Amino acid sequence: MSIRSGLGQAFYLGGYDLSGDTGSADDIGGGLSGTQDTTAINMSAFRRKGLLRDGRISWMSFFNPETAADDPPNTEDRAHVILSALPTADRHLMWATGSTIGSPAACMVGKQINYDPTRAQDGSLTIAVNAQANGYGLEWCDLLTAGVRTDTGAANGASLDLGTGSLAFGLTAYLQVLSFTGTDATITIQESSDNGAGDAWAAVTGGAFTQVTAGPGVQRIQTSRSQTVERYLRVATTTSGGFSNLEFVVAVHRPNVEVLF
Repeated sequence: MSIRSGLGQAFYLGGYDLSGDTGSADDIGGGLSGTQDTTAINMSAFRRKGLLRDGRISWMSFFNPETAADDPPNTEDRAHVILSALPTADRHLMWATGSTIGSPAACMVGKQINYDPTRAQDGSLTIAVNAQANGYGLEWCDLLTAGVRTDTGAANGASLDLGTGSLAFGLTAYLQVLSFTGTDATITIQESSDNGAGDAWAAVTGGAFTQVTAGPGVQRIQTSRSQTVERYLRVATTTSGGFSNLEFVVAVHRPNVEVLF
């Protein structure tokens, strides 16, 4: 894969697409908060165990106070309404580095800790916003949809090739539902060892999100940490009562080591 620029990125928070109101990512990071030295006296090299995982996303937002009622047929509130509320509940964040299946995406469940405007002497107005992980750390995932996917009925999406055979460490997936019109929709991750050529697509055990009946909405799911997950993954939507519009983004992380939360 060649070197890429930072163009064409996207940022989703709480089921809202804030890409058009976001100027930059100032800090995206996470991982281990430290290690513990467990080197015994009968060893000739250091031995260390990883400790707690953490994560953070900080970004610069523009001041956009527009609401859904201000600009019909726009159906979304913009950045100021969403961010200035400073809720104490967890927020779901997804920073996508592209809009194709397989594009890396930083995903995190965390607390928004500030909303700090700065008015420069030249009149420009920007807002610094920070979020810190809560419970799971930051996970680098791969997009399982090509940016925002729009389904008007039950559908099977294109597949993601993870490049290696089956791994036995489960998966984690993140969902951002931006808009929904209809009765219900179920979003499920499916797997195959050969992209469906001989091994038929089947639902990943524990890989279905809670049924969607409204939007915006978000969810994080996690399978068993010892579960085998195959090489190819895709997203399928089904419905029992029907729907006419479902706009959503899914990102998935299939670890190559055991990760416990």
